[in-house]
Amino acid sequence: MIGVIGGYGDVGAHTVLALLRAGHPVRVGGRSATAAAEFCARPLPAGAPVEHRVVDVRDGDSVAAFSDGLSVLVNCAGPSHLTGATAACAALRTGVDYVDAAGDDALHAVLDDGRYRHAGRSAVLSAGLRPGLTGLFPRAVARWARAAGTSRPDTVTVRTRVLDLFTTTSALEYLHGASAIGPGPLAAWRDGAPRRRALTRRTVTDLPFFPGTGTELPQLCAEDARTARALGVRDGDWLTLIQGEHVLAALDRVHVLPPDEAAHRLCRAARLDLAGRPPAVTLAVVLRTGGATRTAVLHGTGNAPLSGAVAAHTATSVLRGEVPPGRHFAADVLDAETAVAALTRSTAGEGTAPYARVELLPEDADPFAPDAVTEVGAL
Repeated sequence: MIGVIGGYGDVGAHTVLALLRAGHPVRVGGRSATAAAEFCARPLPAGAPVEHRVVDVRDGDSVAAFSDGLSVLVNCAGPSHLTGATAACAALRTGVDYVDAAGDDALHAVLDDGRYRHAGRSAVLSAGLRPGLTGLFPRAVARWARAAGTSRPDTVTVRTRVLDLFTTTSALEYLHGASAIGPGPLAAWRDGAPRRRALTRRTVTDLPFFPGTGTELPQLCAEDARTARALGVRDGDWLTLIQGEHVLAALDRVHVLPPDEAAHRLCRAARLDLAGRPPAVTLAVVLRTGGATRTAVLHGTGNAPLSGAVAAHTATSVLRGEVPPGRHFAADVLDAETAVAALTRSTAGEGTAPYARVELLPEDADPFAPDAVTEVGAL
């Protein structure tokens, strides 16, 4: 059985649904017995049992009791920098593998890799959209390029756009990640290493796959640097596209505000910018090797569905013994092609649409090259 703490929350609910659709029995946990019971009373995918229990993720003994009888514990209760260490340590004490839908470098540093290896248990962090899928998808594209005969890429450009709401927890998670020690805003990967302030923000209009006007914010986080090293690229740009004046204005202000106030403003700004628009996620990866180019674009249904699907796939991979003992980041230890493929499949018998679809452009197509933007945008 797989347990999901925060299983009736935004990301947790999607994790539970994905696990049930895959046929896994699930235990749903959270601090509210009423909310957990109401969630389990909903029409859920048939074929796998589901139960619910009260658990306080801030209390190690409570998490250990919840973990009794589980094979894998998935933590979707956040912010993970406040809950992850307690949940992970309790799971290890109980002899249960651990997956965190968030969990960053700070949590990775706290967990003792040797203890996990000695116990034969796994802890997999950053198993969501970002970090998580944003590290897996470029690796998958590189694998597809190699399969087509392209050698190791020299450069990579990754564009990410998330049109969605923030919950208070996801806003706090985002703000914590943005403030983490690292190369940070305007940084890029240059000559095989991070370089601060290598780029500037710019306004863009009607980029291929990104219609409308927005602002590209360059930022190199720890996951991006690990991805650059894994791909072996010389140079890399990671660009976040913000489409909406309210979120952009909020991001320019949050660093001077207390965390709770900053999260409130970010949630309000996202509601205003999303008004009348469906949630969507777009990841575009361009790999270049000499004169050869490989471009792929992932179109997703939203932050919570994608994060939940990645967390569920990670838990399933751990359950199948596909993850070795130790503590890992999801993008470093999962098979990238398999993870992306899992997001693009519909669920047999349930009539559910895939979480994402992927466009692999023809070889050498670079829709973001200056001389190609007009042509591709007209198609």
